[in-house]
Amino acid sequence: MTIRHLPTVREFMDKFVDTLSPETDIMEAVNFLLEKRVTGALVANSEGELVGILTEFDCLKLLTLGGADHEIPRGKVKDFMTTEVHTIPPSMDIYYVAGLFMAEDFRRFPVVEDGRIVGAITRFDILRGVQRGLAGLAPNRSSEGNAVVGVA
Repeated sequence: MTIRHLPTVREFMDKFVDTLSPETDIMEAVNFLLEKRVTGALVANSEGELVGILTEFDCLKLLTLGGADHEIPRGKVKDFMTTEVHTIPPSMDIYYVAGLFMAEDFRRFPVVEDGRIVGAITRFDILRGVQRGLAGLAPNRSSEGNAVVGVA
């Protein structure tokens, strides 16, 4: 019986993840998301522990705030972030994570080990893993072109 190595989150996750502080001004956080061209950011305390996630969806709440005079909404990241965050360990196989992405409407999962953020994995990262895995299952294309057909 052959036991195949299942690719893990650690192999495909982004290990360099910018985080926000819960005390960051919300408009500064919106600028951060726009500048980084990301749809969300992890929120960590001063010890590097995950305390939430701020997503583009969370930031849309800004549109519902403010008075009739169109004042800029004020607040901190902690006032808008999602605090119930689903995390995964770096040892989890990517096929299981693909199933989690199918079951949840998340774009990313924070990767946590021993209570600390060690990375993040996105749907796109999982696609890279799937591509690599499926490429290993595909027939060798170079030998297909060498088939001789209809030799007389």
